[in-house]
Amino acid sequence: MIYRPMYVDKIMAYADTPFVKILTGIRRCGKSTILKMIMEKLHREKGIRKEQIVSCRFDSMEYEDMTAKRMYEELKSRLYEKGKTYFFLDEIQEIEKWEKVVNSLASDFDVDIYVTGSNSRMMSSEISTYLTGRYVAFRIFTLSFGEYLDFKNHYTSLEDYRVELANYIRLGGFPATHLQNYGQDEVYTIVRDIYNSTIFSDIVKRNQIRKIDQLERVVKFTFNNVGNTFSAKSISDYLKAEHRSLDHETVYSYLEKLEKAYLLHRCSRYDLQGKEILKTQEKFYLADTALRYGVLGYDADTVASSLESVVYLELCRRGYTVHIGKTRDGEVDFVAIRQNERLYVQVTERILSEKTEKREYDRLLEIKDNYPKYVLRTDEFAGGNYEGIKTMHVADFLLSSEF
Repeated sequence: MIYRPMYVDKIMAYADTPFVKILTGIRRCGKSTILKMIMEKLHREKGIRKEQIVSCRFDSMEYEDMTAKRMYEELKSRLYEKGKTYFFLDEIQEIEKWEKVVNSLASDFDVDIYVTGSNSRMMSSEISTYLTGRYVAFRIFTLSFGEYLDFKNHYTSLEDYRVELANYIRLGGFPATHLQNYGQDEVYTIVRDIYNSTIFSDIVKRNQIRKIDQLERVVKFTFNNVGNTFSAKSISDYLKAEHRSLDHETVYSYLEKLEKAYLLHRCSRYDLQGKEILKTQEKFYLADTALRYGVLGYDADTVASSLESVVYLELCRRGYTVHIGKTRDGEVDFVAIRQNERLYVQVTERILSEKTEKREYDRLLEIKDNYPKYVLRTDEFAGGNYEGIKTMHVADFLLSSEF
């Protein structure tokens, strides 16, 4: 296992506290492995006996048709009699009313509880009823660029890190795809399996969707338009032009379900003058760039929008709330806010003319504050600073510790 301190260290800070630790994220992003890392850390560094650690994976056939009552009785029977019990409950959303079980265990016994899940039943709105004020949630993402380099260095071989950025964009960051030297076709086979299981188990089956072809058309439109602003209405109008009638509310419902299954991230626009979040023309980014290529096929012309996705996800990993910035005359790709910190980011694959360069920098120069501003690119450039705006290679930004 490759240690993932970005998550393990954050979660361990809450060990032996009364909070239930909830790990959420898309299927196969590494949640189960992170649980194993925490179990090992508790045993080796904190001296927790193995008998105190109880681990259950609820997507196993062993727990098929299990009720909340049976779950409670079984976990109660496995309590450690001489001290605290550490429960690690993987894919717990498979059990209906699991929240009541966890709440009862946390209230009645000396326990420390860690759970994972990968669909809408693990969203904050779904668990707050029973666990209000008693849980901390951690969003787990696929591998960051830095983690991807660690995996490559451990399991295969590394090229120059800027060359590896292109590979990372093309092949994505699902951990399972980097445990050996898979080719592109093999990677996309694995990714398609993740996509299909998410669509059919977490969306179609759970929501009893009958018109699967409609859902798939919405998915393909969204995947094709990563990084573009659009609305439910624009999807509906597009489908209508293809003689596929689908009302706005149904489209919006599908987008919401894709978001709740962690396939999509919604990025709202933020009016930098009016200081308010706008409700129209949002952008959506995928949980991993390989999803787009695994489902639609690789297309080199989409690298620019995939670069945006990679930067967006990195900002999210680091705890920023990310918006598109609306200026008076245009847009800034990202406004990232974390408590009292803020930064502005423009992402471009390459700048081929002075006119393009002026456009990229002028959007940031419109913003009259002293927060850090970046232009990120992948081509060659001279100098690293333009009127206070820092220019960086995308790879250097993703590996940087300065933000």
